[in-house]
Amino acid sequence: MQITLFRSAVITTFAATALLYPAPGVAQQNVDWDAVEISIHHVAGNVHYLQGRGGNIGLSIGEDGVVMIDDQFAPLTDRIVSAIAEVSNGDIRFLINTHVHPDHTGGNENLGNMGVVILAHDRVRVRLASQLPEVALPVLTYSDTVTIHLNSEQVHAFPVPPAHTDGDSFIQFRGSNVLHLGDVFRTVAFPVIDTNNGGTLKGTIDALGIAIGLAGPETKIIPGHGVVSTREDVMEFRDMILVVADRVRTLVSEGKTYEETAAANPTAEYNDQWGDPTRFLTAVYQELSEDQ
Repeated sequence: MQITLFRSAVITTFAATALLYPAPGVAQQNVDWDAVEISIHHVAGNVHYLQGRGGNIGLSIGEDGVVMIDDQFAPLTDRIVSAIAEVSNGDIRFLINTHVHPDHTGGNENLGNMGVVILAHDRVRVRLASQLPEVALPVLTYSDTVTIHLNSEQVHAFPVPPAHTDGDSFIQFRGSNVLHLGDVFRTVAFPVIDTNNGGTLKGTIDALGIAIGLAGPETKIIPGHGVVSTREDVMEFRDMILVVADRVRTLVSEGKTYEETAAANPTAEYNDQWGDPTRFLTAVYQELSEDQ
């Protein structure tokens, strides 16, 4: 009975994930793109971030050109490029995808056609290759680290353990003391551990630990979704995950089904801040039950 109930919960979560991260063409349907508000905010030093619809776009801006982190959706590309032109006279020279999801890679084809050099983790190219044309794929991929030297800034991209997906990267703007953490960190919801794309609970905890270790008290942190944050905010997020994971681990060791675990409400004191825990809780239960 436990296995049957758990499989039912996982199937439900996979369906929810498919709705959250549909194929690129599907993701762009039934949206009034003209109504999307585009705004750019200064973070620190050379770094800005752009909000619209989808993941936060990081920008290193200067006389040498622009390094862009993620690109949201294709119908927004012209407006995003125009917004960047308001704060920079330089060309967009490099684009780094933090991971595979279409709200972070949907503009790849447009920017690739503009001659922008696209970079990402090796696994991002592998996963995108079945979804997008060649021009939209990263032309430079990495499994270790890569640094772009532009605008007197070191833009340092590096892979982290499988967390939100199995192709996550963090971006460190060393001169400006800014980190972009992609969707491994968000300020608007519980963590999304996309198990369909290789995400893991353990990797999420480990990756957030890496970010905490890199950040100092003055470091500004751009989340994949939400507002610019601090090291303390990331620590609070990581600690919440650890508390919930410990509670679920205890329930799993007691032989509880997923439904019984959810009914125990192990996220109770966090729900007001982070919202519906179902997707997160299912991923946590799945991984910890497999460890038994």
